[in-house]
Amino acid sequence: MNRLILETKNLTKIFGKQKAVNNVSLKIEENSVYGLLGPNGAGKSTTLKLMTGMLHKSSGEIIFEGHPWSRDDLSDIGALIDTPPLYENLSARENLKVRTLLLGLPESRIDEVLDIVDLKDTGKKKSSQFSLGMKQRLGIAIALLNNPKLLILDEPTNGLDPLGIQELRNLIRSFPEKGITVILSSHILAEVEQIADHIGIINDGELKYQNLINHSENLEELFMNVVKNGKRV
Repeated sequence: MNRLILETKNLTKIFGKQKAVNNVSLKIEENSVYGLLGPNGAGKSTTLKLMTGMLHKSSGEIIFEGHPWSRDDLSDIGALIDTPPLYENLSARENLKVRTLLLGLPESRIDEVLDIVDLKDTGKKKSSQFSLGMKQRLGIAIALLNNPKLLILDEPTNGLDPLGIQELRNLIRSFPEKGITVILSSHILAEVEQIADHIGIINDGELKYQNLINHSENLEELFMNVVKNGKRV
């Protein structure tokens, strides 16, 4: 196994009487794409929000680069969870300029991330006029501004047309070569199968399966065995 950039040990989140995340132990290898699969409401987004400090864990551990996670680690983590946080009256460049000022980052990062997500030629066009795929790419650009070691993406292809999905797939697949590890949450099996190196399957808040992608195996059949039959593999 390669070096782990992030690991959770018995991570648990309780809302009232409901265990939204129940003793989840993930192992995320450095410079890889990890696909976190599960039906809607399985606990995927809650797990990612715990990793980004958007929610506080009830119990368990989050280990980042070999030490207990703290808010200081957010300087090495980028995330796009829910809809991209855009000022729709501003251009792509202006949206990024606002973030560089807030975060105290060099303005040179703007052109670097615009180049990575292929939005350098959008000029003064307001982000309200962007296609959904362009908005998603701008959201990823914002998440990349701090030059993260770990990028967390929650359902990034939701609502995209086939061209937008393909563009985003190619973009995500390029990140490990740039030294960026990706955790990708999705319920679209075919997309994850083409992008991910490893997968984890969550159902009812529990991690039921975790392993390398096996392209000789039918992922849909595996997923249904795990989710529908409650099988732990």
